[in-house]
Amino acid sequence: MSPEELRGFCLSFNAAVEEFPFNPETSVFKVLGKLFALTNLSALPLTVNLKCGPEDAVRLRGEYEGLIIPGYHMNKRHWNTVTVDGRLPDRLVRELVEDSYDLVVAGLPRADRLRLDRP
Repeated sequence: MSPEELRGFCLSFNAAVEEFPFNPETSVFKVLGKLFALTNLSALPLTVNLKCGPEDAVRLRGEYEGLIIPGYHMNKRHWNTVTVDGRLPDRLVRELVEDSYDLVVAGLPRADRLRLDRP
């Protein structure tokens, strides 16, 4: 998955926006003000921090050792850093981004979830 494809996929979700609160290089993808993905799209290798359930986070780190690691500068229990350099299937990367979005949306107030058509 290319940086452009990753950016486009992150922005394809309802109410998703890209912001740069830290610096001009770090893309922060949010839904209704809540972070679901964080990346430097020009970094080599390309990596993205994604939210993950605690059990899934540990399982994924074991299954994809070295490619999925505890979230860099994030709560290690709930965030993973995923390497997006072609060694992981694009399908898996898309699933992990979508799971991150879904987890963040699930934590939003019910009225906001209904606005997003994700009760």
